[in-house]
Amino acid sequence: MPLPRTVAGIAAMVLAPLLIAQPASARVAEPRPPVQLTLPAPTGPHPLGTVSLHLVDRSRPDPLAGGQTPRELMVTLTYPARRTAGHPVAPWIEPKAGREYLRAEGLPAAAVLLPLTHGHEGAPADRRLGRLPVVLYSPGNDTPRSMNTMVVEELASRGYVVGTIGHTFDGVGQFPGGRVVASAPDGPATGALIAEQRVADTRFVLDRLAQLNRGGNPDAERRRLPAGLRGLLDLDRVGMFGHSAGGATVASAMFEDPRIKAGLSLDGPVAGPVVTAGLDRPYLLMEATKARPENIPDLATFWSHLRGWKLAVRAEGAEHATYTDLEVIIAQAAPALGLSASQVAEQIGTLAPARAVAIQRAYPLAFFDRHLRRKGHLLDRPSRRFPEVTFRP
Repeated sequence: MPLPRTVAGIAAMVLAPLLIAQPASARVAEPRPPVQLTLPAPTGPHPLGTVSLHLVDRSRPDPLAGGQTPRELMVTLTYPARRTAGHPVAPWIEPKAGREYLRAEGLPAAAVLLPLTHGHEGAPADRRLGRLPVVLYSPGNDTPRSMNTMVVEELASRGYVVGTIGHTFDGVGQFPGGRVVASAPDGPATGALIAEQRVADTRFVLDRLAQLNRGGNPDAERRRLPAGLRGLLDLDRVGMFGHSAGGATVASAMFEDPRIKAGLSLDGPVAGPVVTAGLDRPYLLMEATKARPENIPDLATFWSHLRGWKLAVRAEGAEHATYTDLEVIIAQAAPALGLSASQVAEQIGTLAPARAVAIQRAYPLAFFDRHLRRKGHLLDRPSRRFPEVTFRP
C-alpha cells in the first residue's frame, strides 16, 4: 500500500523541533545568516533549458477540488539547450510556493535560501541532437515536483527531455499569476483519490506532450514556448521514474499506458491492479529502507509477476530521503542548524552525500540508457565503481 502522506515532512521532523528548542534569547543574541542551499551541477556535456507549462484537463473534473473545476497541473520540461546566454536560471521552486514549502516544513523563511537549478528559463532546445527520448518524473506524496532535480538535470544534460509532474493538491505548487495550491487535507478517501489522479495526470501529460511535439502550445495561457521543441521529443521512447509514492505512480501508470516503455521506482511501493497483473516492460527498483519486498507483501507479489527485465539495487547506508534532493539540502543545512551526525543519519542515511549523489544519478541514467537507447553496461553486474550497491534479481 502507498507510504503515509506524512513522509514528505522529513526535514520538519528534525529541523523544526531543533529550531523550536532554541531559547528565544539565543535566537536574538546570536542571529545566523540564512543558509544558501545549492545543488551540484550535472555532469553531462549539454547545458540545460527549462520551461514550465500550465496544463488544464477540461475533460476531467478534479475530485480533490470538489469536482467543480477541471483538473490542472504544472509541469516542467528540462532539456538540452543550444545556448543559454540571456536566459535566467530557474529557481528550484517558485518563490511563493517556496515560502509555503518552508512553512509546511516548519522552517522560517529566513532560515534557508532555497537553491537555484542549472536550467535556463526559455533557452532554445538543441535540435542538433536529433529526436530525444523522454522521461517523466512523479514526486512523492506532499512533495514538490522539484524534489529530484539532481536526477532530472543529470538526465537532461545527457540528452533526455525530462518532464516533472506537479500532482496538484499533493505537494505545494504555484500557478501563473502567483496562485499557490497546497496539499489537500488528509482524509479517509484522500489517498485513494490522489493515487487515481496521479495516474490520470501522467496519461494526460503524455497527451499534451504529443500536442507540443506536433507544434501546438498546450499551455493554458498560451505563453511563449522555447524555440526548437517542435519535433524534439521521441515519444516512442518514453520512460518514467518516481520517488516513494511516485514509484507507485510509475507502476500503475505503466499498467494503464503502454506508451511508457521502462519504469524506475526510487524506494517506492506499489498498489492497485498492477500488484497481481505485473508488467511486461523493464522495471528497476532502487531500494533504501521503505520499499523492500520483505517488508511490503504487495511489493513482493508485484515482483513475482514482473515478466520483463527487472532488477533491484540496494545502496548500503541509504535512507528513504537519500534518493531525493534532501540528500544535499539536509547535509548543507545541518551545521548551521546544529544537527548532530545521528540526526542527519536518521534522515539521509550514513552514505557520504557525494557518494549518494553519484549513485542516485548513475543508476537511473544507466537504466534509461539501457532500455531507451540500448547502450551501457552498469546494470550487467555489481560495479567496482559503486561498492556500496548490491544487486537483487
